[in-house]
Amino acid sequence: MRIQLLHVSKTFPPRQQALADINLEIGERELVFISGPSGAGKSTLLKLLFRELESSEGEILIDGRNVTRLSSRGVARLRRKMGLVFQEFRFLPALSVIDNVALAAQVLGVSKKQSRVKAYQLLKELGLKDRYDAKPFMLSAGEQQRVAIARALINDPSLVIADEPTGNIDEELADGIMQLFLKIRDRGATVVIATHHRVLMERYGARVIKIERGFIIDGSSGRISRPEYTW
Repeated sequence: MRIQLLHVSKTFPPRQQALADINLEIGERELVFISGPSGAGKSTLLKLLFRELESSEGEILIDGRNVTRLSSRGVARLRRKMGLVFQEFRFLPALSVIDNVALAAQVLGVSKKQSRVKAYQLLKELGLKDRYDAKPFMLSAGEQQRVAIARALINDPSLVIADEPTGNIDEELADGIMQLFLKIRDRGATVVIATHHRVLMERYGARVIKIERGFIIDGSSGRISRPEYTW
């Protein structure tokens, strides 16, 4: 998915400006890091992309669709193509880990058997093969984070949006998570990751978009062209 932000600003009442005049382009099948101190606007930017928040000004285009103009049904259709990893995990506490992950595929019509097989494979790749039958509350914060990543990737999304996906885990596991993101990028997805993890940003050599106090200070692709809308 190609992402374009054109003069995007976000202000929270009464006059708290979280983002200011953001112009940014992220190419199809690109992996980018969003970097900046706490409170810089990273999470706000990510939430604008999948319309959990609405921008105060400007336009956000994903594959030519202006998400700021989508109906609630259009937003739901768009989100089916996304994998989202955020700090609020929102697991169903009565379900096991594997069923929490598999459910994300089942709601899109995948059979229970197929979804559980794929969920188990993802959990195995994330070092959780022995925890598949546990309830979410039995897991550590780092384990819960990896379950959330498995859930986000199970439907082979066209766009992955991840907020600090390697927090609360050690270096080896963080590297394994990045390998998964690279695999899904290589299958055709665009991957946008907000992180403080300097070592990972240096190791993988992807573009780093730096935000401070709501402004992009480095990493913008430069000139942003205005495409024809597709609806």
